[in-house]
Amino acid sequence: MSVPAAQRGVRLEVRNLRKSFNGQPVLQGLTFAVRAGEVFVIMGPSGSGKTVLLRHLIGLVTPDEGEILIEGQPVSDPGLMTRYRMAMVFQSGALLNSLTVGENVGLYLTEHRMKPPDEIARIVAEKLELLGLEGKEEMLPSDLSGGMKKRVAIARALVIEPQLIFYDEPTSELDPLIAVTIGREILNLNQRLQVTSVVVTHDRDLAFGIADRMALLHEGRLLALGTPAEVQAHPDALVQRFLKADFRFTPPAPSSP
Repeated sequence: MSVPAAQRGVRLEVRNLRKSFNGQPVLQGLTFAVRAGEVFVIMGPSGSGKTVLLRHLIGLVTPDEGEILIEGQPVSDPGLMTRYRMAMVFQSGALLNSLTVGENVGLYLTEHRMKPPDEIARIVAEKLELLGLEGKEEMLPSDLSGGMKKRVAIARALVIEPQLIFYDEPTSELDPLIAVTIGREILNLNQRLQVTSVVVTHDRDLAFGIADRMALLHEGRLLALGTPAEVQAHPDALVQRFLKADFRFTPPAPSSP
């Protein structure tokens, strides 16, 4: 599928980003760039600053120092949204239970009266088909599996033809098989639509399965940046400890009678 140049992915740049809350530093001088059209994964354990960083990237939080640029323009620029289209896929999916799948997917276009109803219906059907959900317009979120809810949320993000998509923990609360499916969907959409995808996750399998490049955070600092192979080979002891940690529970040995 040919994608017009005006719809292709954009470059995102973070420069010396710092943020503290109540005197406690959360982001400590982060600097990195996301190339146009790539899948960039931000990874790290709980408390590493991933969520706070994401809130900065989408413009919900103002940094104490540093800046975030899209194609060289600050995200604080009020005119930025008129020039570049960005979308967010929330961790929970954030579907409205009172609306059908079709109404959820087309909500932004409907609320802002951006298209006539027939055109919205066509766009909704097209995006649902991209995610393997053709014919599901009349279903309610309560009738959907966890994986289907995630795909509906992605379809909703696509209706504005985004150039940059943020994914917040896209495989949380999913079983391993469905998580793999969601990872494949992110890759397929990135390749077909040539968008820039920024994925925030602590899921190591997802991260190394889909990333073109990745950033590994720890306590608000950037520990490693590069391709999956480069990060896996990184000599830093904290990087290796995170990558090799075994989260499987081993029950204690039974005590002798």
